[in-house]
Amino acid sequence: MTAPKTFHVKSFGCQMNVYDGERMAEAMAAAGYTAAPGEDADLVVLNTCHIREKATEKVYSDIGRMKKHRPDQMIAVAGCVAQAEGAEIVRRAKVDVVVGPQAYHNLPQLVADAAKGTAAIDTDMPALSKFGALPARRRVGPSAFLTVQEGCDKFCTYCVVPYTRGAEISRPFAAIVDEAKALVEAGAKEITLLGQNVNAWSTDGEDLGSLIHTLDRIPGLARIRYTTSHPNDMTQSLIDAHRDVASLMPFLHLPVQSGNDRILKAMNRSHTRDSYLRILDRVRAARPDIALSGDFIVGFPGETEAEFADTLSLVAEVRHAMAFSFKYSPRPGTPAADLPDQIAPEVMVDRLARLQDALGRDQAAFNADTVGKRCAILIERPGRKPGQMIGKSPWLQSVVVEDGPPIGSLIDVDIVAAGPVSLTGVAVLARAA
Repeated sequence: MTAPKTFHVKSFGCQMNVYDGERMAEAMAAAGYTAAPGEDADLVVLNTCHIREKATEKVYSDIGRMKKHRPDQMIAVAGCVAQAEGAEIVRRAKVDVVVGPQAYHNLPQLVADAAKGTAAIDTDMPALSKFGALPARRRVGPSAFLTVQEGCDKFCTYCVVPYTRGAEISRPFAAIVDEAKALVEAGAKEITLLGQNVNAWSTDGEDLGSLIHTLDRIPGLARIRYTTSHPNDMTQSLIDAHRDVASLMPFLHLPVQSGNDRILKAMNRSHTRDSYLRILDRVRAARPDIALSGDFIVGFPGETEAEFADTLSLVAEVRHAMAFSFKYSPRPGTPAADLPDQIAPEVMVDRLARLQDALGRDQAAFNADTVGKRCAILIERPGRKPGQMIGKSPWLQSVVVEDGPPIGSLIDVDIVAAGPVSLTGVAVLARAA
């Protein structure tokens, strides 16, 4: 096989995968490879997600399509599917490289090894050694991701993350601060801290709240966000940071999954409906304008119509600004996959539709309530029409501005209109870039 000269990374799934994809691309570029569009690249890296069954099958579908289109193209499978299935991917799909999420700093060497004619596999899970081996961040957009924590110790019965990402591990405090400074020097004005359970981050007496206070002091860093959190790790320090740190945006993504206590216990969520709602009360007391986001699963094994109704009633009580909802998907090796009373697909479809209707109404109402407000937006990309620019509000809404300033500008806008998924703003005051 001819050694590749160009590469393309295609990421599926969560924001952590987006971050990992960016770091893989940086590692490949540092090793002398050149980025190229997917169909033209000598090597395509599929950075995969294993949370949903359809996401896994899509990987194999993409591999088949790529091989048919260009048989000589080298294919690497990275991410959680790689970690979960390992050598099985080579057997089933005849790919060239398989690399897990804790080993992707070795990707350039694995590619070089595979070019010699034998598939290269690395699914080891050393404790965070990859970060020290990755190249420095040299150029990023105005909004950048920064992984601070990986893995999960919660073992929800439906979830594969503890098996594909490993135990909860927190990156060292100094390493995070150094990378945040490097991101700002490379162009970032907003940083989103990432982790499977990001608010579980802690080290040497520091927790996520104190880390945010430290990052707030970095010159040029205007905005801080974090995701995804677990209810059991919402410390008072973190809640207080929402009150005290102006750069911490008023947005919280806090998955609940169900509004029924029996289902939550069966999921091994280790929180209750009431404890979740009390956390939200404390967060809203600290930051009254905060936007709340959540995750929901419908059709968990054994869920009755009455138990699903509890989820709908929780949604009505919370009024999420946005949310993500899914049908339960049994993942091999998880305890829930072997539970009795699996829910019929048509029942799950019906429940998901009703849930999404409720969530959609709440999101539209939240957006409508923003009309008439003045807020700052960070311009991130062009819009679909000439002259349009799109930025994010403090509440993570997309705001479209006509004749907007360049990417990276932080400007004040008046919100003049709202749709179900975006807002329209009019620039009123330019800020320092």
